[in-house]
Amino acid sequence: MTAQSTEVRPTAAAPDPLPSATLGGDTQGTVERVTLAVFIVVPFLALVAAVPVAWGRGVGVRDLVIAAVMYFATCHGITVGFHRYFTHGSFKANRGLRIALAIAGSMAVEGPVVRWVADHRKHHRYSDKDGDPHSPWRYGETVPALLKGLFWAHLGWMFNEEQTDQRKYAPDLVQDRDVRRISRQFPLWTAVSLLLPPLAGGLLSWSWQGAATAFFWGSLVRVALLHHVTWSINSICHAVGRRPFRSRDRSGNVWWLAVLSCGESWHNLHHADPTSARHGVLRGQVDSSARLIRWFELAGWARDVRWPSRERVESRRAE
Repeated sequence: MTAQSTEVRPTAAAPDPLPSATLGGDTQGTVERVTLAVFIVVPFLALVAAVPVAWGRGVGVRDLVIAAVMYFATCHGITVGFHRYFTHGSFKANRGLRIALAIAGSMAVEGPVVRWVADHRKHHRYSDKDGDPHSPWRYGETVPALLKGLFWAHLGWMFNEEQTDQRKYAPDLVQDRDVRRISRQFPLWTAVSLLLPPLAGGLLSWSWQGAATAFFWGSLVRVALLHHVTWSINSICHAVGRRPFRSRDRSGNVWWLAVLSCGESWHNLHHADPTSARHGVLRGQVDSSARLIRWFELAGWARDVRWPSRERVESRRAE
C-alpha cells in the first residue's frame, strides 16, 4: 500500500483588512460623524476669522508663502492624484509617484484615498441621477429644492449614514498594498498636514508666535479654503456654468474657480470625457493639474497619458 500525499498547498494571503473608517462601507458611525464635523467646523471658523484678521493686521509674507505652498501641493494631490490618476486612470505612474500622490491627496484632509475614489466613481456612474452621492438636483428643480440640494451636494452628503461600497467601486485600490497602507494611515497624514506649517513657521521665525500664525494660515485657513473649493465642484459646477460639450448630466464650466481648483472647474469637459488628463481644453482655460502631469511625463515618472486630441475634443462638442 502506498502512502497518500499529505502536502498542503499554500493559499494566497488575503489583503490586510482596513479599519471601518477607512474601508468599511455600509454605515457611518457617530464617532466618525463627530470627527468629520470637527474637521469641517474648526477650519471654517478660522476661514471666517481670517477676513477681519487680514483686514486689521494683515498676513505676513512668510505665512502667505507657507499657506500657498501647502494649498497647491495638497490641491494637486487631490486633482492629479485622487481624481485624474486613481479615480479615472488618466495616466500611469511609477511606484514612487503613485505613493507621493496618495500621500499628497491624503494631506488635503478630504478622507482616505480608497473612500474618496469609491465615492467619486459612484458619482460618475449616476451623475445627477438617483444614486449620485452628491447631486444638487437631489430634491428637485424649484428654487427652495435647489438651495437644499446645493447644501447637500456641498457638504451635507458626507454625513449620510449610508456609505459607498468601496469593495465594489474601488476593488483595484483595495487590492493595492501601497494604497491600502496609505489609506489606513489617513490620521497620520492628517496630522502631518496640520503640523508641517507651524513647524516651518516656527523654524523660519524661531518663535512660538511664528508657529502659531503659520498654523492659523497654513493649516486651518488653508484646509478650509481647499475643502470649500473642492466641494464647490460638486455643488456649484453641477448647478451653473457653461456647457460647450455634450454630457449626460448638468456639469458646467465655472471660470472663476479654475485657479483655486487647479483646473477642476472646467467640469463640463471632464464629464464629457472623464479619462482625459486635461480638463481645460479651450483657449484661455488654465489647468495647472494638466501642466503638472505633463512635467511628470517629461521626467519619466508618468506614461501613457490620455491627452485629448483635437478630433476627440471636437467630437464632444454640443450641437
